[in-house]
Amino acid sequence: MSPPDPEPVPGVFTFVLHTHLPWLAHHGRWPVGEEWLYQSWSAAYLPLMRVLRTLAAEGRQHLLTLGMTPVVTAQLDDPYCLTGMHHWLANWQLRALEATTLGDPLRQFGIREHAAAEEAIEDFRARWAHGGSPVLRELIDADAIELLGGPLAHPFQPLLHPRLREFALREGLADARQRLAHPPAGIWAPECAYAPGMETGYAAAGVGHFMVDGPSLHGDTALGRPVGSTDVIAFGRDLQVSYRVWSPKSGYPGHPAYRDFHTYDHTTGLKPARVTGRNVPSEDKAPYDPDRASRAIDAHVADFVGVVRQRLLDESERIGRPAHVIAAFDTELFGHWWYEGPVWLERVLRALPEAGVRVGTLADAKADGYVGSPVELPPSSWGSGKDWQVWAGEQVADLVQLNSEVVDTALTAVDKALGETDAPPARNFVADQILRETLLTVSSDWPFMVSKDSAADYARYRAHLHAHATREIADALASGRGEHAQRLAAGWNRADGLFGALDARRLPR
Repeated sequence: MSPPDPEPVPGVFTFVLHTHLPWLAHHGRWPVGEEWLYQSWSAAYLPLMRVLRTLAAEGRQHLLTLGMTPVVTAQLDDPYCLTGMHHWLANWQLRALEATTLGDPLRQFGIREHAAAEEAIEDFRARWAHGGSPVLRELIDADAIELLGGPLAHPFQPLLHPRLREFALREGLADARQRLAHPPAGIWAPECAYAPGMETGYAAAGVGHFMVDGPSLHGDTALGRPVGSTDVIAFGRDLQVSYRVWSPKSGYPGHPAYRDFHTYDHTTGLKPARVTGRNVPSEDKAPYDPDRASRAIDAHVADFVGVVRQRLLDESERIGRPAHVIAAFDTELFGHWWYEGPVWLERVLRALPEAGVRVGTLADAKADGYVGSPVELPPSSWGSGKDWQVWAGEQVADLVQLNSEVVDTALTAVDKALGETDAPPARNFVADQILRETLLTVSSDWPFMVSKDSAADYARYRAHLHAHATREIADALASGRGEHAQRLAAGWNRADGLFGALDARRLPR
C-alpha cells in the first residue's frame, strides 16, 4: 500500500536561473577566455537543457524561470563558437581516453569521463548544430520554462547614460524576440542592480517584471511588488532558501562527497577528486565516487524540499495569505561550479510536487496574484553589501571614469555619423560598431572581476581594449577620415561581430 499524498502547502515556489558570461569569443583561450565559455557550455548548459527536455517530455510544465542574457545567446548561436565548442568536446574525450591508459583510480574515472564526453558530443551534434536558440525555443514552446531577457552586453544599468541604457534594453529584448520567437515579458536586471526611476524605463520598454535581491525588499520577498507608480513587478530572491544551496560561505557544493572543482590531474586536465574535506590539500584528496555523491544528492534534495515546504508555511502564516518563495542562482552553478548540480536540480523538480509543493514561474506568480502593495526600492544590487560598491567602489574608480568618457565619446560620434537632420538616415555600419564596442566596454563583468580579484588583469585589459576600439573608430570619424573609420570598424567587427541586428539609428535622440 503506497503512502498517502502529502498535504499540499500553500503558495508557489519558483526557481530562477540567471545565465551569463561576458563576450569571450576571439579574446584569449586559457586560463581566461573561450575556455570559460566551453567549460560552462559542456558542464552546465548541455546537461541542464537535457534535464529540462527530459522533464518536458514527461508533460511537466512551468519548471523554472530561465534568464538568458543576449551576450550568452549570441555566443551559443555564433558559428565560430559552435566550431570551437565541437573541438573542445572532442579534446575532452581525448583527455578522458588518455586517463583510461593510466593506473587506477584514474583509469576508472577516465572510463566514466569518456562516456560522459561521448554523450555530450552526441547531444551537441544532434541538437546544438544550429546553435542554442532552437534548443531554447523547444523548451519555451513546450511551456517548460519562462524566458527572462536583459539588455545587450550586461551593463551595470544604474551607472549607464540614460540614452545608452534605454538602447541596450530595447535592443536586448529585440534580440531575444528575433532568436527565440518569444519576446520576454520579464528580465533579469544585470547584477539585480536598481536605481530609483528605472521602473519607468522598464514599463516603456514593455518589461512587466524583474528580479532584485532580497534586501532590496528589506527581506520581505513573500510577494512580488509593483514599483513606484508603475505596474512593473519586482520579485525578490529569498536568501534563506537560496543560501541553503549556495552562499558566500557555505552550501551543498562543499560537501565532502562532491567532485572538487579546484583539483586537477595535471596529465589530463580532468578533475578526478572529491572535496574530501574543507582543509584537505589537493594532493591528499580522495578519488571521486559517483555512488557516494549520489547519496549526498538525495540527502540534499530531501533537505531542500523540507526547507522550501517550511518556508512556504511560515511565510504564508506571516502574511496571512499564500506566499511566493523564490530561489535564484547563476545557471553556471549547476554543472560548472557544482558538478552534481544538474542531477540535484532534476531530482528536486520531481520531489517538490511529490511533497505537495506547487512549482511555477515568475509569470505564474504574477498571473495568479502573488502581488502585494507598491514599494519604493532603494539603490541596490546582489553584490557584496547589496549596494553598488562592487561596480562603483574605489577599486574600480578608474573603470567608472573610463566608462563615462567612452560613452560620451560614442554618443557624440554616433550623433555626428547619423546627422542632425530630421530625414531618416541610412544604416551606418561605423555607428553600429561604435555602439557595439561601447557596450562591450561597459559590461558589468569587468569591474566585478577587478573588485573580486578574479582574473583582474584580463578584465582591465578587456575594458581598455573595447574602449580603445570605440575611441579609435570615433576619432577617425571626427577627423573626417570616413574610409579609415570604415576599415577600422570592419577590423574590430571581425572579433566583435555579435548582435548583428544592432542598429544605431534606434539610439534615442
